[in-house]
Amino acid sequence: MRLKLLTLALALAAVSLPSHGEDLLDAYRDARANDPVLAQADATRLATGEGVPQARALLLPQINASLSLSQTNNGQSALDQSGFGTGTDNFLCSGIAAGTGNYDCVGPLTSSGVQGDTGHVRTRSINGTLSQTIFDFSKYANLKAAHSAADAQDATYQAALQGLLVRVTAAYFTVLNDEDQLTFAKANEDAFKRQYDQADQQYKVGLSAITNVYQAKAFYENARTQTIAAQNTLDNDKEALRVITGKPIGELKKLRDDLPLQPPAPNDPDDWVKQAVQNNPTLQAQKDNVAAAEHNITVARSGHLPTITASVNYGKSSSWYQNPIGDPSSRPASTTIGLTLNVPIFSGGATQSRVRQSIYQRDAATDAMELQRRQVVQNTLNFYRSVLAGISQVESSKASVESGQKALEATRAGFEVGTQTFTDVLLAIQTLTQSESTYSQARHQFILNKLLLQQAAGTADFKDIQGINALLQ
Repeated sequence: MRLKLLTLALALAAVSLPSHGEDLLDAYRDARANDPVLAQADATRLATGEGVPQARALLLPQINASLSLSQTNNGQSALDQSGFGTGTDNFLCSGIAAGTGNYDCVGPLTSSGVQGDTGHVRTRSINGTLSQTIFDFSKYANLKAAHSAADAQDATYQAALQGLLVRVTAAYFTVLNDEDQLTFAKANEDAFKRQYDQADQQYKVGLSAITNVYQAKAFYENARTQTIAAQNTLDNDKEALRVITGKPIGELKKLRDDLPLQPPAPNDPDDWVKQAVQNNPTLQAQKDNVAAAEHNITVARSGHLPTITASVNYGKSSSWYQNPIGDPSSRPASTTIGLTLNVPIFSGGATQSRVRQSIYQRDAATDAMELQRRQVVQNTLNFYRSVLAGISQVESSKASVESGQKALEATRAGFEVGTQTFTDVLLAIQTLTQSESTYSQARHQFILNKLLLQQAAGTADFKDIQGINALLQ
């Protein structure tokens, strides 16, 4: 009876039972709406994209208007009245000839020759300017660089989207594997507990030595430790999944036992490498960064080139006194139209330095792109081989579980008739549990490796998640 209970517990751990819990698509939808990593990538993409209209704006007409109002406080000054007359209401004037022509006067004057206080003077000016760049090569190059930078961030965002597919699936399967490991650990603990109770009872009635009791207790206590560790790992990994989805993790649907063990399609590693080099979004982002760096070199070199700007300026101003003695003075409006040619001659070597700096940055971007290309090729080949190896690992670990179950049955039967030792039984239980654990890990990792291969090739999408979700029950 004890053997049947143990076999049943381990079988239940290996075979996924029907569940009505959350599936992978539910987890992905929650993550798509709440994942901060993806949200950060999206915000960065949008912020970088604003560089394009900003760079384009410098090539479009620029219109500025200004209104200024100023005040000048006047003082009083003594004036020489000789030759100009006297009296409390006289003005001091100078002109072409007495009684004829135009006059400039100050006053009225006091009897002591001091100008009367006219208060402060206020001046109002209105100006408007329209300017248009006719030729500035750096602004055109800046626009191209902004487009390349925006393209790089778009590709980075696509990489983040594919990365979310992998992160959600990996975290989901990690929780499923942890649940299996906890089930195995509990079954292992229960099995060793029964063996310990049996050994202790046999020792008390004199049917076995104290050594069997110590051995069984050691295995049992170690199994308890593994159960505690498995529970803690499960709790931690549920929290890791919650960080991505933003919601508490409940019951999850499990991976069914009959998995389709199919090799990658196409079944040629070179084809996968070609797809990866062409489609991998992270590599594409590095290519766009190199293009942006090339445009920045052009921007720096254009510091040697002249620029031409057309402008139209309209201005008008007027002035008046606080205590007016006449009509306010007003200048007629003026309009100025012109072209400005700016020719850089010498800037202390700053332009040459910026050119060298841009070249170094382009070289660094090129090296980063080459490193990324090599990593993409490496990851693609690694995951391709992992998928192929995973087929054999799943099949082998499944056969190991079946053999372990039969070995445990034979060992228990041999112990009953005296051909196997008590230690053999303990080791058989431990071996079966390890086989179950390995089988669970191999199954989940095989599915994940197929998705990782798609990600390395740059072709992972929502359909892959749907296909994996169809394997859950």
